[in-house]
Amino acid sequence: MASLGIEDAKRLAAYTAIDTHFPPNAKVVGIGSGSTVVYCVERIVQKKAKGDIPADTIFIPTGFQSKELIIQGGLNLGAIDGYPVLDVAFDGADEVDPALNCIKGGGACLFQEKLVAQCAKKFIVVADFRKNSIALGLQWVQGVPIEVVPLAHARVRQDLLQMGAITATLRLGGKAKAGPVVTDNCNVIIDAHFGPIADPVTLAQKIKMLVGVVEVGLFINMADAAYFGNENGSVTAKFSTGEVNTIE
Repeated sequence: MASLGIEDAKRLAAYTAIDTHFPPNAKVVGIGSGSTVVYCVERIVQKKAKGDIPADTIFIPTGFQSKELIIQGGLNLGAIDGYPVLDVAFDGADEVDPALNCIKGGGACLFQEKLVAQCAKKFIVVADFRKNSIALGLQWVQGVPIEVVPLAHARVRQDLLQMGAITATLRLGGKAKAGPVVTDNCNVIIDAHFGPIADPVTLAQKIKMLVGVVEVGLFINMADAAYFGNENGSVTAKFSTGEVNTIE
């Protein structure tokens, strides 16, 4: 059997997660950011067209991209400050460890992603097989994304290096922008690579305590389940209980 490409693996994970965890009478649902979430919205739109999703369900975005996906999909758009309790939230991840701790923020939406995930009764991660890791920082070597108040970036970078970061780099905008990436909350991003992270709980706490840090892209003890699309056409489902299932 031919192996699946990355995009097909993402779609497989997203469809399986939506089919399994979208409540039939959901009132408010969080929609995260990233390339895999595109397929979550695609599946939601399909299910709504068939009448499997209530017409009045409200969808809460985690940033500009997910807001656009919701609008383009003809779904009802809401805001997290108006709906602080969500039935479920679906989001991607840059890397996931066996305990379902995640590195997130590769798309610079980590603060709003964490807020939406925290407000959800159930938080479901969707990704392809490349994000399924035995330790955070092993495969995602770009670094832990950290959202920082602009005035504090130089001091925070210094603190991170003293804390043991191998690198701590201010994320730049690239060819399209002179200067740093600016988040939806008008902050900047520092990517700090620590190598494989043995204790993500403690590291997240230490980084969050630094003056100027708004949020840390370590999502600790938040995910209820993670779905990974595999090259062979199966889906690996991992749960916060420690259960692991393979869905053929």
